[in-house]
Amino acid sequence: MKVLVAVDHSEASQAVLKEVAARPWPPKSCVEVLNVVEPAHLWTVSQTAEEAVRRSSDLVHRAAEELRAWDMEAGGVSLKGDAKRVILDRAKETKADFVFVGSQGVSALTHFFLGNVASAVVRHAPCSVEIVRAHDSKMPGKPPGVHKILLATDGSEFAERAARSIAERPWPAGTEVGVLSVVELVMGSAQALFEPPYVDSEQLEIVRGEAMKRAQNAVAAAVEILSKTFPKVSESVSVLLSGPKTVIIEGADQSHADLIVLGSHGHRGIERFLLGSVSEGVALHAHCSVEVIR
Repeated sequence: MKVLVAVDHSEASQAVLKEVAARPWPPKSCVEVLNVVEPAHLWTVSQTAEEAVRRSSDLVHRAAEELRAWDMEAGGVSLKGDAKRVILDRAKETKADFVFVGSQGVSALTHFFLGNVASAVVRHAPCSVEIVRAHDSKMPGKPPGVHKILLATDGSEFAERAARSIAERPWPAGTEVGVLSVVELVMGSAQALFEPPYVDSEQLEIVRGEAMKRAQNAVAAAVEILSKTFPKVSESVSVLLSGPKTVIIEGADQSHADLIVLGSHGHRGIERFLLGSVSEGVALHAHCSVEVIR
């Protein structure tokens, strides 16, 4: 597996390195650490171009050394340009399987990987992406690494890929996995059921029943995949009382998940549970790390 780790000089990037180092990886996996030297007008400190390049080179060298100390195959590269464009191009050029970025940083944009950079990477990366967040400060002493995973699924092929991505990778012994699906109503004809004077309680119950069945089937399909790797997989179905992004984030908070995993897209023709804005919204606003699987 090829992993591209984008870092800057912030503590958030240090959390990314610790997380990557703490993960078991498939044999022959390799990591490339990337730092982007942004245009001079975006710098937050007074420095020359030479100093900026030197600091960047030192950063990736130290980061790669840190990962090699954990017996990982790692190298580093410092490149110039717009951060989001360079990260996306490098991921494509190296045929990376995963891009890891921190949830915030220290560039002149105030948050290097928060907002437009993270959003662009999640939305446009040619591979899977993980937005890494440091562990909850309310749980001091919690070791780095993933110990609880929440898979959000709508039963689509993209959600199935997310489930298989989890099942096919090594994880620390004792890692717990939960599967969450949200009960959604089909848009279009179902929407008319809620608009007076056309409310039809009988038809509404039929729609609700179908939505519940879809969610249950989505969970069952994911559990079937995951149970081949994990001895116990918890299941939950949540009725959509608020937006799906909120439901997923709240589900992760309640289960104390270290990592949310979801597909980059969802079913078409119905309310897009895991399509576009939802996966991106979860990735940018969750309180734990988030993977968007392609």
